[in-house]
Amino acid sequence: MLTLNHRRQISRKNIIPVLVTALVSTLIIAWFYPHPKASRFNYEEGRPWNYSKLIAPFDIPIHPSEADIQAAKDSLDARFVPVYIIDQAVCDTIVKSLPAVQGENYNRRLGNMLREAYARGVVDHSTMDKIKAGQLDKVRILDVNVLSESSTSGFLSPRDVYARLDSTIKDQDYHAYFSGVKLHERLRPNIIYSPEESKRHYDQALLTLTADRGVIQQGQTIIDKGAVITAQDYTNLQTYEQMSEDTASTGGSSPFLLWLGQISYVVIIFMALTFYLIYFEPRIYANFKAILFLYSITVMFFLLAVVLDTFVPQGLYLVPLPVIAVLVMVFFNGRTALFTALTATMICSGIAAFPLEFIFLQFCGSCAAVVSLRDLTRRSELVRTSMLVAVTYAAGYTSLELLMNGSVESLVLRMYMYLIINAMLISSSYLLMFLAERLFGFVSVLTLVELADTNTPLLRELAEKCPGTFQHSMAMGNLAAEAATRIGANAELVRAGALYHDIGKSKNPAFFTENQHGVNPHDGLTPEQSAKIVISHVTDGLKIADRKGLPAPVKAFITEHHGKGKAKYFYYTWCNQHPGEEPDDSLFTYPGPDPSSKETSILMMADSVEAAARSLKTHTPEEIRALVDKIIDSQVAEGRHNDSDISFRDIQTIKDAFAKQLMTIYHSRISYPDAPRRQQ
Repeated sequence: MLTLNHRRQISRKNIIPVLVTALVSTLIIAWFYPHPKASRFNYEEGRPWNYSKLIAPFDIPIHPSEADIQAAKDSLDARFVPVYIIDQAVCDTIVKSLPAVQGENYNRRLGNMLREAYARGVVDHSTMDKIKAGQLDKVRILDVNVLSESSTSGFLSPRDVYARLDSTIKDQDYHAYFSGVKLHERLRPNIIYSPEESKRHYDQALLTLTADRGVIQQGQTIIDKGAVITAQDYTNLQTYEQMSEDTASTGGSSPFLLWLGQISYVVIIFMALTFYLIYFEPRIYANFKAILFLYSITVMFFLLAVVLDTFVPQGLYLVPLPVIAVLVMVFFNGRTALFTALTATMICSGIAAFPLEFIFLQFCGSCAAVVSLRDLTRRSELVRTSMLVAVTYAAGYTSLELLMNGSVESLVLRMYMYLIINAMLISSSYLLMFLAERLFGFVSVLTLVELADTNTPLLRELAEKCPGTFQHSMAMGNLAAEAATRIGANAELVRAGALYHDIGKSKNPAFFTENQHGVNPHDGLTPEQSAKIVISHVTDGLKIADRKGLPAPVKAFITEHHGKGKAKYFYYTWCNQHPGEEPDDSLFTYPGPDPSSKETSILMMADSVEAAARSLKTHTPEEIRALVDKIIDSQVAEGRHNDSDISFRDIQTIKDAFAKQLMTIYHSRISYPDAPRRQQ
């Protein structure tokens, strides 16, 4: 029976490993929490908006969508007229560079011809290639500050100017002069492409085409619930989120303080879970593997939530948090299952766009899972649980939407599908149960039911070698299971523990009274030798259990069903044979430890009571009751149950259950009269 001092000792004993586990779990969760934003939504263009109606909290400019911007850009590219700069000094510079010939006016005549050609416009060869290819019908010419548009049909290239002059000059002396001045080396364009001016005008035109198209004023609807997200809606939503984030970042918020807030949030939730275990489930808190399991599944499901929320729109609702309730329910109890599931739900809600909606749905699903799995003895019950959780999810989501929007039009089929998939994933709990049993040494109800099957090889071997022990184990299993049910202990665990607690007797079956048939091998042994053989059935049983791979909770019944008690028959025999001498108690004491749980305490009581009840010559209710009280009270007085969390009220309930069961087993039967003789 755990006293307040015992609880304090357990708390102090586990404080360091629990703090380390909590710290590591908190840091992992805080590290993977998304960076704080004013708003976080998951949405895709072309799909429905699955959240509630979104109202603008401030004025939001309506920027053109990416599609509109691209269309405007494509249109501008197709019709944009490039900008060229005209250099009027080019022609004059070339003319002035022409050499003069005494007595002739060749340079003046050639200068006039050049001025006439340059008046049409001379462009570079690459521009002329575009003109000839029909890619440049017109250009804009910037002359000082005047920009005018001009057709390119009359433009010439330096090559064209030279060819035109060469074919025009017929006079041989003049032509000789023309050739001598090497005009082809002097010619250069006077209409020059300006990339800077072209880009400036291009950007200005694009800015005009992609200007904002208005404003969504504060209080107006950004998008309605269930509306298909168009390209413009998508742009509006991105603008809203960016402005929200900018507002948050310029509002004096500190990234360090935000991160500190996340850590504090997780720490408070984990503290609540830890204090719950300390004050309401000290048995679980005393088992560090159990603490590690609860923290581990919380972190694991949080990381799963982060991944799904990142890569799947509204993927957070695909996370099967009721699986946590199922796993904890199977290994511990419903209250702890619900508290742990709520812990994980509160932590995951930190990444939800609508935390209250998320918490409500997951709370409903976890409650449905716990209620449905009060007695998990068949795998098919997981399917039933999945169906119940799916119905609960659907009802909860429907009620929420009707509450918030008052219209069935707000219901989204995609959300129902997500919640149904979530519920169906509960069937994967069986695989997770198997992994948890292997990693943490737990044992599920399903495993206990399988172990309690008397057709298992180990129990068949016990029945063949030790039939009396097997019958004793069966009887005390029923006795202990009934008592466990009455006080709310694990009846399946007690039943399985009862069947395996004496498997060590199969090594020396004849040395135990229930397997003897008129011959007692102890008659030729000293009390010390007999005690050693009898006590060894505990260590022998533990070796067999290790070899057969029995789970740790079942092995606890082997080591604790006698606790640190004595083999009293041989102890008293030695004392009677050696009056006045001090006995060596260690030779007659079981290795223990004493029972550490309600279940092993019940089995210790049932073991002694069932065996002693067989020795009663008469089985009146008074004698049975006196026997039960005597045996259990002596165990309590010896301190055999001090390490267990069993209470005095539980012990009284167990006594009543034992007495009632034994009275039923040993009730007197009426004697049948002899058959009447037929008269001859």
